[in-house]
Amino acid sequence: MQALKDKVIFLTGGSMGIGYECAVRYAEAGAGVVVVTNDQLSLEAAMATLGPGHLGILCDVTIARDVQSAIEKTLAHYGRMDVIHNNAGIADPSKPLHETSEEEWEKVLDTNLKSVFLTCRFGIEALKATKGCILNTSSLVGAIGQDNHAAYAATKGAMNALTKSMAIDYAPYQVRVNAVAPAGVWTPMLRQWSKEQPEGSAGEEYLNNIHLLGYCPEADVIADVCIFLLSDKARFITGHIMPVSGGAELGYRKVLR
Repeated sequence: MQALKDKVIFLTGGSMGIGYECAVRYAEAGAGVVVVTNDQLSLEAAMATLGPGHLGILCDVTIARDVQSAIEKTLAHYGRMDVIHNNAGIADPSKPLHETSEEEWEKVLDTNLKSVFLTCRFGIEALKATKGCILNTSSLVGAIGQDNHAAYAATKGAMNALTKSMAIDYAPYQVRVNAVAPAGVWTPMLRQWSKEQPEGSAGEEYLNNIHLLGYCPEADVIADVCIFLLSDKARFITGHIMPVSGGAELGYRKVLR
């Protein structure tokens, strides 16, 4: 039996990295997937892979009219919406707080947090109607912090608190709200970062060693947990920040300097 059969999933940032892997796995689990992204090329590639039965929407998740339009298109196409997966996010700038510009600060907060506000604002009534779910892609750094990523870590910490508050607010409507919190995950962005490290293979070694299980995973391990959290098997789980981190939160084993 397909775990997400006939569910309609509105997935932001769904054309690359963790979002793309989730889109593919959601489709395999029987869902109709709405891939929402601001990148035309990756959107076209993702939709070619997903095939018919799914919907791709070009959208800037930081702009209210774009998000409202994307949700309206989803409802017009499918007639319902069961899940909002807020996955869109950026990690830049790689700086401590005092070196972060006001423009950089606003960009990361808009992308990582305002987007959640907007999808909820325009989509919550549809989720109430289906007793659906909201899933937020957070990060382990929201709980433990990270050097030289002050703005990013701040948004993920805020997302964790927001997830719990949303879970409380929407529980009376049987709408569950959870978050998934990876540590390192091999995405195109992370592979590029690893290649750029002056120590050569040290970046990859570091990313393997911070996970107690001894390796940095591919995005499929995140997608598997997301499927569980959106499925009926997780029907009594809400307000939970689920670490998918290979035990990294128990203490980094090595630090790259």
